[in-house]
Amino acid sequence: MIRGYFTGASGMRAQQWRLDAASNNLANADVTGYKKDVTIHKAFPELLLRRANDDGLYRHPFGSGDEAPVIGKLGMGVEFNELFTDFQQGAMKETGSDFDIALDGKGFLAVMTPQGERYTRDGSFVLGKEGFLETKEGYPVLGENGPIKVKANNFQVDKQGGVWINAEYADADQLVDRERNTWDDTVLLDSLKIIDFELDRYLEKQGINLYRSNDISGEAQIMDANRRPRVVQGFIEASNVDPVLEMVHLIEVNRAYEANQKSIQSSDQMLGTLINQTARLG
Repeated sequence: MIRGYFTGASGMRAQQWRLDAASNNLANADVTGYKKDVTIHKAFPELLLRRANDDGLYRHPFGSGDEAPVIGKLGMGVEFNELFTDFQQGAMKETGSDFDIALDGKGFLAVMTPQGERYTRDGSFVLGKEGFLETKEGYPVLGENGPIKVKANNFQVDKQGGVWINAEYADADQLVDRERNTWDDTVLLDSLKIIDFELDRYLEKQGINLYRSNDISGEAQIMDANRRPRVVQGFIEASNVDPVLEMVHLIEVNRAYEANQKSIQSSDQMLGTLINQTARLG
């Protein structure tokens, strides 16, 4: 009965983790490029119960433990195992803005923050005061050669992430590569720095849709041209959260939490009955 307290409590704690994840997913369902969190739990090792005699002793030949009849297995509860990010592709939403960029496939855009380089799937960018392409928080978007400087209504992004500008407006100090030129009046300024990781599910969320690498996810690697996702200008990627599914998860969590709560109450009642009966017989 005492064990029942801990088993029920572990179940309630597990449901609390699920509740936190589902609530956070629902709160960010309308955030551009948001990726939902998923919780994983695992059961403690089960105990194999065998029938004992009235005196509480097993009677069987030495080394023949299987002689005692098996009653069944007793669960010991559950523990939190992992919280990871599901990077399943979100739906594409057209905005018509040249500053909005979406990735159709695996990969991340790189931005520079005061804490160092960070990565995002949120491509809703703006034109900064100094002419650099930036996030809404003011972090410069990185190309393979540094921050990208453009002019309003005067740049295009191709499907490989190349940033093209009108040749007559290109500054002398900007990188200009005419070998990849596919338009007569434009030159290649730079290519978006698109990043991949060995184990992206272990990236750490930093808030405002930013991620950072760690020892488990591996270091950031610039994706080769033949492995890059399709880059779509004038679109943003919606979150991959299904609000209906998350609401169903919340209902499941509520029911499971109540079930574990009732198991603790039952254990408490049985323990109380045992103590009262023992005291009465004594």
